[in-house]
Amino acid sequence: MLESQHHHYQSSSNSNNNSSTALFQPLHHRSGTMRDRLHSLTKSTLGAGGSIHQAVALPKGESCAGWVAAHTVDFFNDLSLIWQVVASDPYLSSFKPGEGYPSGVEYRWSSTTTTSATTTACTTIRVSAPQYVNLVLQWISDQLNDRTLFPDDAHDEQVVYATPAFAALCGQIFRRLFRVYGILYTSFFGTMDALDMAPHLNTCFKHFMYFCVEFGLLPEREVEPLAILVQPVRKQYYALAGIGNGGNGYNTSKRSNNSTRSRCPTTQQSVR
Repeated sequence: MLESQHHHYQSSSNSNNNSSTALFQPLHHRSGTMRDRLHSLTKSTLGAGGSIHQAVALPKGESCAGWVAAHTVDFFNDLSLIWQVVASDPYLSSFKPGEGYPSGVEYRWSSTTTTSATTTACTTIRVSAPQYVNLVLQWISDQLNDRTLFPDDAHDEQVVYATPAFAALCGQIFRRLFRVYGILYTSFFGTMDALDMAPHLNTCFKHFMYFCVEFGLLPEREVEPLAILVQPVRKQYYALAGIGNGGNGYNTSKRSNNSTRSRCPTTQQSVR
């Protein structure tokens, strides 16, 4: 599980991921599934000139858990494609363990391996920011490709999406995606800007953050190191939602009783 001690954030995995630079193929929604249908709704909203704020809102009568599931895949695709832009840069190899993270924090990786039929071993390592991004994206890819966790069968979707375990997994994925954005802005924004990719990065981050605010997917302890990035986006969201600027951009208690988040209680389990 994720733990925070003295601004060291530990991520865990039960797979033997390596830290070498990897390219991650975009994941697709299987035709006929709930995820595919909800993904199409988002595309149609944005394609018809709708705003990002409109695009993140849960469509009337739809499954909130399914809506989160569809966006989990879409946001992973956004970030994995962005990472491919910088992943081949030799500059990545210059980072030492503990380097490249947002100011005041360091994300560490914990890998659990099975040593015998009854014994497991957990090893926590310091890694550079680029290594951490590769590990996170590989871990998320593994979760999304596991049909017991992210089913692509319409019947299984109904069963799995309703479980607390699924909500917790999505929350963990969103927290780690947020950390990748933090690394991109901290260490690679100059590269993105030089490649004229900064506007795309900003749009993807805005879409991601609007969704996270809408459904309360990020705990404050994750957001604090990137407050300078998050606060303006949150204020924009609150203004569009018609609930003022949310004070300093962190107060979500002013949301109206008919907000999407109030209709999606299962997502609250994901921020614990």
